[in-house]
Amino acid sequence: MISEHTQSVARRAKAIYAEKLQSQLEREFLNQFVAIEPESEEYFLAESFSKAVAAARMAHPERISFVIRIGHEAALHIGGAAK
Repeated sequence: MISEHTQSVARRAKAIYAEKLQSQLEREFLNQFVAIEPESEEYFLAESFSKAVAAARMAHPERISFVIRIGHEAALHIGGAAK
């Protein structure tokens, strides 16, 4: 089960992405990852999920961030290819 705090972070980060970042980032950084720390509204771009998380943690070690893969509905895809 996901905590209310984690759900709140995800909601706020998604709103920041949609309202402030999406159009610019999808033009310039398609397929990269962005970790958004919603309290500060800072964001961290990287070529991998883990590097985006690491950058956010380095800047805000006491907070959690939410990662979005730019231009995708999900940050990660799990499973095999459909035939």
